[in-house]
Order: sequence, then structure tokens, then C-alpha cells
Amino acid sequence: PRDAAPPDPPSTARARRVWTPRAPLEPVASAYVHLPFCRRRCYYCDFAVSVVGDAHETSDAVTRGMETYVETLSREIANTPSAPSSRGRRRHHPPLRTIFFGGGTPSLLPPALLRRVLDALRARFGIDADAEISMEMDPGTFDAAKLRSYAELGVNRVSLGVQSFDDAVLRAAGRAHTAADARVAIETVRREARLRAWSLDLISGLPGLSLETWEDSLREAVDAGVDHVSVYDLQVEEGTPFGRWYDRDGGGDRDAAAAATAARPPLPRESAVIDMFRAASSILRDAGYEHYEISSYARPNARCEHNQTYWNADRGWYGFGLSATSRTRRGARDARPRKTREYEAFVDAMISIDAAASNDDDDDDDDDDDDD
Repeated sequence: PRDAAPPDPPSTARARRVWTPRAPLEPVASAYVHLPFCRRRCYYCDFAVSVVGDAHETSDAVTRGMETYVETLSREIANTPSAPSSRGRRRHHPPLRTIFFGGGTPSLLPPALLRRVLDALRARFGIDADAEISMEMDPGTFDAAKLRSYAELGVNRVSLGVQSFDDAVLRAAGRAHTAADARVAIETVRREARLRAWSLDLISGLPGLSLETWEDSLREAVDAGVDHVSVYDLQVEEGTPFGRWYDRDGGGDRDAAAAATAARPPLPRESAVIDMFRAASSILRDAGYEHYEISSYARPNARCEHNQTYWNADRGWYGFGLSATSRTRRGARDARPRKTREYEAFVDAMISIDAAASNDDDDDDDDDDDDD
């Protein structure tokens, strides 16, 4: 019909879904926060990231970009509604028991800006005194002083993105750090007494990775005394350099020039990747790690509480930041936009809807007063 209201723009439609009640979950007490900054984009990465280069600490433009992002992120947190109750009304929320800073490379964020994010979460939801606060960190992006500052803010679990202890494999994956950087980062983390636990990420199936090299990386992780190991199988995604260079099944390199000059090592065969999975299970189990979920291995009492939220059908979580997904209603996941300007428009729309909802609540209160 001619007089029908025009459809919402995408940013408003996406924000409106956050305000749409559905069947409730358990009281939501977890939050994922996306910090998108990276020194470079790894060849396999299809996440929403903002590349800031190696000179990020001395770049005024990068600093302003981080400050602007944190400001938008804080506005989103402040205006996020609580999860709905069984009657569709917004209910009182418990304090957050788990917070996970992912990315991107969260350890590129200055501690002062991380404080602002935590302050926003605390003001909006509260943070349990015993909350698990996890942070992804990459080798070469922090030192002991920076880690100490994070720990003083409440970060008590670190996930190190090592991926491999072999320099040739790291170069083939486009990683910004070296094996030596990884070993320095491990020693730095091990010395920070305020950490409750620390984890290490490894990726199987990377170009040039042999079973022997994979087993060496697993054993080095165990020898380092790590509490938790996440073992991921490489996924070749469309739109990434690997997606352009390699066939999805690992059958060959689609970049003929690179293949002819052997500039890029081949992906391991599927049978080799299966052997890597078996090796991880064998080596880590023999070392006393429990295999849980799909990719996780933990020493006793060192499971990631936040990750377990994702695997529990009755639990939900808040998602904040670029591309973050929240689950505050049964049967629905709400994703934020992947591009910065669209994300900013999403937050502006959320604030407008919040203001409209507040006005409706005020009108309802006035009606109740009139009834009296």
C-alpha cells in the first residue's frame, strides 16, 4: 500500500532484532568483545579486522582510530538491553561471570583503552568478583609491563596465538611474529602470577607443515607448562589469500606462477591432517590434558568457562563490537556489521530504539499513575 511505512535501513533492522523478545535462556552472564586491530592480516584470516601496521604505537592516526572505536563500543555496551524474561520483559541481569576479548589482536589495545571498555561493562552489567576475563594476545605485541597492566585491570586468562613454533610455517601463513617471539611471550606470561590460567593456540594443516614439525610444536607447548591448548584445523576461506592460492580440498595451488616457482609450500594432504589430529589427541592426552569440545585440551580445572557457554544450549552471551554475535534469545543469534561505518550506524540505531523504548516506558508509567 502507498501509505505503508518504508522498510528500516539495514542498520536499524539489525538493531531492532536485538530488542525483539523471544523465549528466554538462562540469565545471560557472559560477554564477547571484539577488538579488531591487527598488525597485518594473516593469509587464512576472514575475520573483521583493522590492519594498523607495525608502527601502531607511534601513529597518531592509529591511536585516534582505536579511541573512536572504543567510544563506539562503549556506547553500544551502555545501550544494550538486558536479555528478555519469560514474559518478554527485560529482566534484572546478573553480573558478568565471563568476558572474552577476541579479535583481531586485543593485545594491541593500550591498557588505558581496555580500562574504558571494562568500565563500560561494569557500569552496564556489573562484573562478578570472581569473573573469568580472557584476552587473546599475539607474540610480539606486549611485554611484561603491558601484561601487568592488563592483569591489574582484571584480565586473568590469556590465550596466546602462537599457531606454530616453526618459522617457515609462520611465514607461509603470513603471521607477524617469529618462533623466538612466541618463546619470549610464553616466558612473559608464565611469570605473571595474577593469571588464573593461560592457553596456547596451534593450527594444523598449514602450508608446509609436516607431521614431524606438528608434533614438535605440540611437545614444545606441553614442555612450556601451558594450562590449555586449542588445536584448530586450517579452514581455507573464500576472499582470503589462501582462498585465492589454494584449492579448498588442498589439491593444489591455483596461483600458477607461485606454484611454478615453489614460492608457496603446498597444503598438507587430507590424510596428513587427519594424522595431525590424532597426534594432538595422543600427545596431549598422554601429557594429562583432557579433550573437551572439539578443539580444546585442558589440564584439570583449566577449561575455558567462557567457551563452554557457546556449547550450552541453555546459555547465552552478549556480543559487542565489529562482527560480534550475541545470543540473548533462544533460537536467534544477532550479528553486528563487519564494516566500521555500518557498525557505527548500527550503534546509532540501537541508541535511537533505546530512547524510543524509554519514552514508551515513561508513557506506561504515566498511564499507571492516572489509573491510581
